[in-house]
Amino acid sequence: MGAKGFVEGGIASIVAGCSTHPLDLIKVRMQLQGESAPAVPVSNPSLRPAFAYNGGVGSTVAMPHAPPQVATVAKSGPVSVGLKIYQTEGISALFSGISATVLRQTLYSTTRMGLYEIFRNKWTDEATGTFPLTRKITAGLLAGGIGAAVGNPADVAMVRMQADGRLPVAQRRNYKSVGDAITRMVKQEGVTSLWRGSSLTVNRAMIVTASQLASYDQFKETIIKNGIMSDGLGTHVTASFAAGFVASVASNPVDVIKTRVMNMKVEEGVAPPYKGAVDCALKTVRAEGPMALYKGFIPTISRQGPFTVVLFVTLEQVRKLLKDF
Repeated sequence: MGAKGFVEGGIASIVAGCSTHPLDLIKVRMQLQGESAPAVPVSNPSLRPAFAYNGGVGSTVAMPHAPPQVATVAKSGPVSVGLKIYQTEGISALFSGISATVLRQTLYSTTRMGLYEIFRNKWTDEATGTFPLTRKITAGLLAGGIGAAVGNPADVAMVRMQADGRLPVAQRRNYKSVGDAITRMVKQEGVTSLWRGSSLTVNRAMIVTASQLASYDQFKETIIKNGIMSDGLGTHVTASFAAGFVASVASNPVDVIKTRVMNMKVEEGVAPPYKGAVDCALKTVRAEGPMALYKGFIPTISRQGPFTVVLFVTLEQVRKLLKDF
């Protein structure tokens, strides 16, 4: 029974992840809008050698009284971001990192869905057959945290592969696949780089899983109990879309910080853009305002809604197909 929950959850998660991948990629690009490049104060003569990388022309010297050059970042909506990706990188760019998505869903979502099912079976009251909301949330928190720890390497690879196209050509990592991404990260940055931002990933996954799975079960039970609809496709779609909205609102701030920490470049001898999650959050809010933590919310709900609908509708159908196994 336990293994069956993992298989059902894994199949549904992979289908949902692949079908909504372009929306997730757009969300990642939007969350990185306005992020500052590594600071290079041009007014400080002692840092002048750092410019050798840009031009390689020794005669180029920053003027002492010139104001620092700050790139103006146009804030774009999901449609314009998607169109820009299509126009500048091609239609295939919308599926950049899909191999990492498949691996991530296989590791992370299969684990969380399977564990949640185990917790539900163990914690359902045998006398009444009910699974209280508090236990649902607890099960979601535990399942999400464990799943995220397992799937973090694929998550880091996915974020980097999705964000690569926004970098200048010379700075792109150009990972060929998720396997190439993970191998190069280990060689160039060490094994620990695979768990960069893991605390954020775990926190986000706990929030998403608790809000998504617990709210889906709760909405579904409420709809059926009150006789609004029977246990069918309409109930599954309604409950899953509501669960997707709850999960999006709850998780977006953590998701923005997670994306930025995972995407940052760490080079030897150069201070990283962020010291950690808290530092990233503070710098983001100071530089861009508190609403920056809800950057990419429209594509988040646009992705989380369909993802959750596809996830649970597929899950319910897979359960029917495998009910005799």
